[in-house]
Amino acid sequence: MQSSMDASTNDFLENCYDKADWFFTQIVHATFKSFLCWFMSSTSANGFLGRGSMFVMSTNQLLQLMGANSSWRAQSLLDLGAGDGRVTQQMAPLFTDIYCTETSSPMQWRLNQCGYKILGVDEWHNGTQKYDLVSCLNLLDRCKQPATMLRNIKDALVPETGRLLLATVIPFEPYVEADTVDHTPSEFFHIEGRTFEEQVNSMVRNVFEPAGFVLERFTRVPYLCEGDLHQSIFWLDDALFLLRSR
Repeated sequence: MQSSMDASTNDFLENCYDKADWFFTQIVHATFKSFLCWFMSSTSANGFLGRGSMFVMSTNQLLQLMGANSSWRAQSLLDLGAGDGRVTQQMAPLFTDIYCTETSSPMQWRLNQCGYKILGVDEWHNGTQKYDLVSCLNLLDRCKQPATMLRNIKDALVPETGRLLLATVIPFEPYVEADTVDHTPSEFFHIEGRTFEEQVNSMVRNVFEPAGFVLERFTRVPYLCEGDLHQSIFWLDDALFLLRSR
């Protein structure tokens, strides 16, 4: 599916440009982050300072990917690794119950401010709750056991109608921020190819299908992040997949 910039994407970009011009704030953030990273992860430092928010897709882009109209609504969303909740906010209007997971305490505080229910990393897949949509956005290449996570997601979806919304940066380069000595995961995927298209095809064949998922649609979007004094916006190439369990 072809994606293009819409009003929500443009608003995020304009906000990034504005923040990059806050000279004193950027200096303070850079100084404090350098200090905080001695005691916590970069993610937690960003959560503590309220900086580094992300953007993946808008509400309208999600509806388009799902092939749904503006009146579509569902009961439950689970956003895994939700960060500060800025990406969750784009999905939240379509659901009644919003659940999130996040290992960073400062980011959990940000999510609590948004009013979302935070689940433990072992609580969301304990079998007591099924979800209409599970979003796993730019987390698969950052978690220690990505294959196990896919299996748990499959079991957590509402049978037949549940969907997985998964985004990952291409090229796929795993990096685990915490709980490892060398930042490598304990489970690996065999992803072939050098180009964006080759790696997307390989992920479908070698990762999603063996895990029991069927591809419904995918699109290519920029994975955007608030910048700093030197660069207003950081971005990477993201593949955004909509999957259903087989």
